[in-house]
Amino acid sequence: SLPLDINIRMQADSGKPTVVAQPDSQIADTYKEIARKAASKIAIASLDYSAKFPNIVIQNT
Repeated sequence: SLPLDINIRMQADSGKPTVVAQPDSQIADTYKEIARKAASKIAIASLDYSAKFPNIVIQNT
C-alpha cells in the first residue's frame, strides 16, 4: 500500500508524478514495485483470444 503523503497529490497535480519528481524516494520505489508486480501478473496470465475470431469450419464435400 502507498503511504498517505501530500507530495503524491501535489506532484501529480503539477504534472510530475513522484516517480519522476523523486525517483529515488521510498514512495517512488513502492510505485515501481506495484507496477512490476502488476506487469508480471499480466505477462503470465493466460490470454484467450478465441472469442475475438470467427469459427472456421472446413468441410470436405
